[in-house]
Order: sequence, then structure tokens, then C-alpha cells
Amino acid sequence: MPEYKRPAPHQEWVQLYRQGLTITKIAAAARVGESTVRYHLTLAAAKDPSLREDHRSAIMAAPTTRVTSDGLQNLEDTLDLYRTEGRLPSTKSPRARERALAMWLSRRRKDLDRGTLPRIYRNGLQEIPGWERRARKDDDEAQWNLRLIQLSRYIAAGNDWPRHEKTDTEEERLLGIWLHRQRIKFRKGKLPQHREIQLNKLLHGWRGGRLRGGAQGSPNIGKDGSTAKP
Repeated sequence: MPEYKRPAPHQEWVQLYRQGLTITKIAAAARVGESTVRYHLTLAAAKDPSLREDHRSAIMAAPTTRVTSDGLQNLEDTLDLYRTEGRLPSTKSPRARERALAMWLSRRRKDLDRGTLPRIYRNGLQEIPGWERRARKDDDEAQWNLRLIQLSRYIAAGNDWPRHEKTDTEEERLLGIWLHRQRIKFRKGKLPQHREIQLNKLLHGWRGGRLRGGAQGSPNIGKDGSTAKP
């Protein structure tokens, strides 16, 4: 079968980039190479010069991770582990200190995705090739969180719950399929508790879907993007 070719530029990637997501984050969620995402964004920027400025503005609005003495010590201990044993800290280590380092490093990956990783941490971790790469489980979690953010913004824009069939746009189809899967997992008791908590917090009424008669069944959205009961 011939290889499927995405229309270029990929509009979903362009939208995410404009909202401040980094190329690394977009590529990880889409499971494609960063060079592929960069190619699509280059085409988009040629058509719309404001794209990169919008991206920079969105990043500047993001919260900045503080550099602390504990953080610097975590950085040094992580580098020492790599220098002596040639590996990254593991969350499965019997040593509490190593598990703590693994959690710290996971948070720094999230900072990198958001574009908020302090330069001193970034420069130090560059000594470890591939430190920013995740296991498959981490990639799945990153993609799930990305879809949650996208759906929250979709609803906050005044849209009803997205459908997974007979949709008006590709964005609605992707979000509708994702939401449909979460509802199925919830009904079967297979939705992880931490994900259910996130859905309940950001998307009140997500389990119910659209109201009958074509009425809007989406939640009330506050100015900060949070949801509230009617």
C-alpha cells in the first residue's frame, strides 16, 4: 500500500505551535520525527509570518521553573550517576534517593516540552545524550495530556462536545474519538483513577456528552479555562 502523506502544513501541529507547544512536544505526541514537524511549521511560517511571534508570545506567558539549590544538587547527582554508571536514574531503584532523582528528571522533561526549562539545567543535562527521551509509557501519558489540553481549549472556545462520527472538522474527529475512548474505558472500569480525576477537574460533565435536541451539553468554562457546574 502506498505510504499515507499528511497534507502540508499539518494544521493541528501549526495550531499547537502557535499556542506555545514546542516542536519536541508536538513530535512526541504525534510520534514523528522533530524534523517532520519542523518542515510543516516552516511551510506554515512562510505563509503566515506571525506564527513564530505568536509561539514566542505564548511561551513567554508560560510559568518559569525556578532554579533552586536542591535542583542544582539533583542535577549534579544525576550527572554523577551517569558518569559512574553510564545510565539515568530509575523510578524502580531500591534507593530512595535515585527514585527521587528520576522524578526530578521527569519534571525537567516536562519543562523542556513547555519551553520553560532553565538554561542552567538544560546546559548541564546536555552531557547526557538522549536524556529527554521517554519510555513508551511516558510517550502515551504525554499524548493523553496533550489531548486533554486540546479538548479543554476546544470546549472553552464555545464548542459542544466533539463527535467521533460525522464530524465537521478533522479537529473535532480527533478529539471526539479520544473522548469516546475515555468514556468507554470509564464504563468498563479501565480508566486510571488519576486520569478520571483530571477529566472531572477540567471537563465537568464529560461522561454525559451532548444533550438531546441539539442543545449544548458542554460545561460552563471560566476565564481561567476551568469548568464549573451550571
